[in-house]
Amino acid sequence: MSSNPASELPRGGRFILGVLIFGVVATIAYWVVWFGVDREILASAHTESYYAFENSFPVADAWMTLTGLAAIVALFRRRASALLWSIAAGTTSIYLGCLDVLFDLENGIYRSVDSSGVVVEVVINVLTLAMGVVVLVWAWQKRRELSAFAGW
Repeated sequence: MSSNPASELPRGGRFILGVLIFGVVATIAYWVVWFGVDREILASAHTESYYAFENSFPVADAWMTLTGLAAIVALFRRRASALLWSIAAGTTSIYLGCLDVLFDLENGIYRSVDSSGVVVEVVINVLTLAMGVVVLVWAWQKRRELSAFAGW
């Protein structure tokens, strides 16, 4: 990288890139398994309402994936738009995590006798919420440094 400090990632930037890349890959992998392999591997319930709920997520998850990809590209290219896309990815992840947790609470998913399905669900919920918070907080704390990148 160049010696220009504005071209360097802010502290923690490599970790955030890893979080974003993991989120994008994990989301794509989830839908490949759900639609292309066997949704029973991921399902934490086996009711029509649960399947309808899960099947309502692909477009929103696609938006989360696109914002994550845009943040990754902007961070790699050292673009000021990394701030916008990182905040968009973080907030989208938090929103979707909250939606999922509320459904799970209202429908007794966490009390299911299928412990493997519950474990998968809890891991997804925790990662979705935690990764969103980590990206959002980091982007906001580093907003001046991210805004200093050349080009918008």
